Amino acid sequence: MKTTKITGAEAVMKSLVAEQVDTIFGYPGGAIMPIYDALYDYEDTVNHILVRHEQGAIHAAQGYARTSNKTGVVFATSGPGATNLITGLADALIDSTPLVCITGQVASHLLGTDAFQETDVVGISMPITKWNIQVTKAEDIPAAIAKAFYIAQSGRPGPVLIDITKDAQFGDMDFKYETCTSIRSYHPNPRLRASVVEEAANLINQAKKPYLLIGQGIMLSNAEKELLEFVEKSGIPVASTLLGLGAFPHHHSQYVGFLGMHGDYAPNIKTNECDVLIAIGMRFDDRVTGDVSRYAKQAKVVHVDIDASELNKIIHADVAVHGDAKEALKLLTELVQKKQHTPWLQEFKDAKKIEVETLQESANELHSEELKMDEVIKMLSELTKGEAIVVTDVGQHQMMAARYYQYNKTKSNVTSGGLGTMGFALPAAIGAKFGAPDKPVVAIIGDGGFQMTLQELGTILQSKVDVKIIILNNRFLGMVRQWQQMFFEKRYSFTDMVSPDFVALAKAYSIEALKTETRANLKETLIKMLNHKGSYLLEVMVAKEENVFPMMTTGASVSEVRLN
Repeated sequence: MKTTKITGAEAVMKSLVAEQVDTIFGYPGGAIMPIYDALYDYEDTVNHILVRHEQGAIHAAQGYARTSNKTGVVFATSGPGATNLITGLADALIDSTPLVCITGQVASHLLGTDAFQETDVVGISMPITKWNIQVTKAEDIPAAIAKAFYIAQSGRPGPVLIDITKDAQFGDMDFKYETCTSIRSYHPNPRLRASVVEEAANLINQAKKPYLLIGQGIMLSNAEKELLEFVEKSGIPVASTLLGLGAFPHHHSQYVGFLGMHGDYAPNIKTNECDVLIAIGMRFDDRVTGDVSRYAKQAKVVHVDIDASELNKIIHADVAVHGDAKEALKLLTELVQKKQHTPWLQEFKDAKKIEVETLQESANELHSEELKMDEVIKMLSELTKGEAIVVTDVGQHQMMAARYYQYNKTKSNVTSGGLGTMGFALPAAIGAKFGAPDKPVVAIIGDGGFQMTLQELGTILQSKVDVKIIILNNRFLGMVRQWQQMFFEKRYSFTDMVSPDFVALAKAYSIEALKTETRANLKETLIKMLNHKGSYLLEVMVAKEENVFPMMTTGASVSEVRLN
């Protein structure tokens, strides 16, 4: 292969182009300046988005990865630049988001001397990355980047970090690039054992009340088509985890709802009534299971996951299928019998009716004159036909969006699941729009979470990205307040939130904005926001002490979901 003499910094850019990187989110600084200098010559090839904080960069890269089916790429400098990525790395690891983060580092002869802006980012990030490495020689850069992309994208995706010393960036090297296709001792694509899948199919065929739980693994393996075929042949009811929303269309007759602590009543309680529980691409998170000692004890469990460490970690599987969801669903569909489970599906519908009636009664009793979060979400869902990409922050509004938005398109729900990172939504929405420029992107954020990363309005201003922002303002840190109300005798300790004039703030960033607090003009203002060309911020004043129900309290069983 022909080689070319270039600097390590140039090698970084050539390697990224070889990996077909088209977008980078970052913030320059001293230790990564050589790479930024090399980036200057690639402005026509690679789109660099200058964020306002490195945490904004990594959340934007997460949003980009989640909507584009590509790996998100981040640049940051050493010291505080690198440590500002830590929350996003942890978030990406637990939510299986492929990222390649490249940080600058002080020169190799200064390592360990407490030099200016030196931190051991490799040591700090080791527990929260899928893989990381420090590069101190220019000639090692291409191989490190090739390996990073392979690890980030393969198997169960996740974040990797490459820390490159300044002398490695300046050093000369003979450049050649070879994509990585395998690593000794790393086997991300397990061979599916047909006999195990047959065992799973036999259990499913014998079941009277089979029940399917799906997670984000469906979308990560691009198995949406295979899932639909399996579900329609088997006749099995389908429920989704938070990160699985959108993998199966909500308008489908066999979709029965959203699982979890604030999930729908029927899919939670029916977990303890099914006879075969099939979990595909989900990891039995504690927010889904509640008290594991009382979770689906009556059922045979089939668990399909590409990550062997998730099998039998929390819930014992009678049949543990180690493999890719797409491949497993193809084989399962061939083996399962065509059935309809009409009476069993009706049980879900009956439980749903109980939920709707109970919640409606509660809504009529409390704050009937005030706008509710669920009204806003339902109206947004209706106006967008459930086809927008919805990016949510963390808190009550997140659960309301999960419950009431009708996700009918895959990869349309972008949120922080496992880590629950407030401040995620605004930068993630920016990245989501760059990842899917032809789709409408709506960020739904609480007044608390918005103020954690509101500086990224500057990124919207500079990049001219078209993101619609809805702030559901209840003047509280709502989820914490709900718990204080229910379990701490209404001792609202430091959850009352005083906020700036969000409309004026948006306009300071040249973003059109409006505020509404009446039911009468909600639809009109949402239509105005959605039809506006360019970014738009809509502040909606909602009931101050609205709670999210149903709710499964800590330590409760899925059978003990509260409706009020």
